[in-house]
Amino acid sequence: LPAVMVSCGNSPENYNIITIAWTGTICTDPPMCYISLRPGRHSYDIIKQSGEFVINLTTSDLAKATDWCGVKSGRDYDKFKEMKLTPRQGEIVKAPIIVESPMNIECKVTEIKELGVHHMFLAEVVHIQASEKYMNSGTGKFELSGAQPISYMHGTYYEMGKRIGKFGYSVEKKKKH
Repeated sequence: LPAVMVSCGNSPENYNIITIAWTGTICTDPPMCYISLRPGRHSYDIIKQSGEFVINLTTSDLAKATDWCGVKSGRDYDKFKEMKLTPRQGEIVKAPIIVESPMNIECKVTEIKELGVHHMFLAEVVHIQASEKYMNSGTGKFELSGAQPISYMHGTYYEMGKRIGKFGYSVEKKKKH
């Protein structure tokens, strides 16, 4: 699963970061994603009240901050300050982006599904900010692999591994020599 830092809040006084792995794409047209949170988490009420959040992709350079923001509560700490991360208000949403993240996905909540211990925030993607550092000037594509993204599995963080294929490689016709 991806390990992401979700930033929320509509003013610097209530900005917060929560680390989650329960996130992903749910639709491409319109672009939509989700995050799942427990109602007891500090960010839950902030997101529920504001109706906005930002998914900030993480890297090996952000691994310590990613973990720390997942185990410490925003009720007790200013996570931006403690982890020396830079908040900047989103382009569309009032929630902050994390400037050090290679990609920031600004989201507006469309629905909250109560699923059990976690509630799923379904959201429309309203804006994406991507670091120029990882843009391929030849193709114009964002190349996240250069950012060394991290993932999370069973309580452990991992750097992304080697490439093993691309979409459709299993059915490609082989070139004859």
